[in-house]
Amino acid sequence: MKKPILIAPSLLAADFTRLGEEVKAVDRAGADLIHLDVMDGHFVPNISYGADIIKAIRPLTTKPFDVHLMISPTDAYLRNFADAGAQIITVHAESGPHVYRSLQAIRGMGCQAGLALNPGTPITVIEPLLDVIDLVLLMTVNPGFGGQAFLHPVIEKCAAVRELIADHDIMLEVDGGITPETAALIVEAGAHVLVAGSAVFKYGHEDGYRKSIQAIREAAESAQI
Repeated sequence: MKKPILIAPSLLAADFTRLGEEVKAVDRAGADLIHLDVMDGHFVPNISYGADIIKAIRPLTTKPFDVHLMISPTDAYLRNFADAGAQIITVHAESGPHVYRSLQAIRGMGCQAGLALNPGTPITVIEPLLDVIDLVLLMTVNPGFGGQAFLHPVIEKCAAVRELIADHDIMLEVDGGITPETAALIVEAGAHVLVAGSAVFKYGHEDGYRKSIQAIREAAESAQI
């Protein structure tokens, strides 16, 4: 059975001088989730924002907050992001020595637990964690910066992950370089949650956000297997 296509605009590409308005605009434009990239300048070569910013914008939309932690370590900060209003908290396989424990902790806080795989991370790390994962996030760029080009070798990886999680109720999300063209390719491989940053926010206004989200959705739905 086909899973609904979900579009998650990434606020990393938004105009930070008017972040609140950007959240409300992309909500009205048709976002299914709001994707929040948290970077620490240690695990990835960039610094973005933390739990306080997420808490501040939480009242501006009822859409689920999909929080992607590109930080290490993670465990000491999970409660902060849960309390800030995250519905999904995703950690990287390499972010700490006890990722099973991290995923258990996220679920214990009432959030859905996601596991992120960098382009160079093998999918075998998923196998012993299937019972504590609600979402697998495949990075289709190297993490740390927005606006990067889509890495096409991840398409084959996506298809392999789809087979691995086929008997489990796990969302399959991709992040990086998503456009209508790449959305079709990655959805055909099995993904159904698409994170799009630059492709949405490059227009700088709500009408542009709406057209971009709709174009990505239509391309994805037409390619869905």
